[in-house]
Amino acid sequence: MGEIDSIDRRILGALQRDGRMSNADLSEAVNLSPSACHRRVHRLEKDGWIDGYVALLNPRKMGRPTTVFVEITLSGQADEVLDAFEKAVARVPDVLECHLMAGTADYLLKVVAGDTEDFARIHRRYLATLPGVLQMQSSFALRTVRQTTALPL
Repeated sequence: MGEIDSIDRRILGALQRDGRMSNADLSEAVNLSPSACHRRVHRLEKDGWIDGYVALLNPRKMGRPTTVFVEITLSGQADEVLDAFEKAVARVPDVLECHLMAGTADYLLKVVAGDTEDFARIHRRYLATLPGVLQMQSSFALRTVRQTTALPL
């Protein structure tokens, strides 16, 4: 994966703002010819700078306005305990993110739910059955102050 220059960074910034931008609009935004812009985007994709393109859905419209952060402490740190937990949590449809942590908790999950009652269902059906869990602490987000998928360039 070679280095990227300032034009590549402008392309990445524009695509982070609008991944559906046409090549014509993108080339105009970064001041390149359409063919040169297309070649650069293709290279950025091929070299792994761009992982993919997605549609960001509105959680409220999808009936999932409640975000819950769940701290999980496992019963041990052996590879088989971590592997079993990670395989099981990857199958929970309501978990958007799972992070192995340094600190007091072993994992931090980001879970979406319809409301507190729906989260109770998710907790009973999925989270409480995850292997190796010693302790769980859930924190409900009251309001999202800032949320972005754009990485700093």
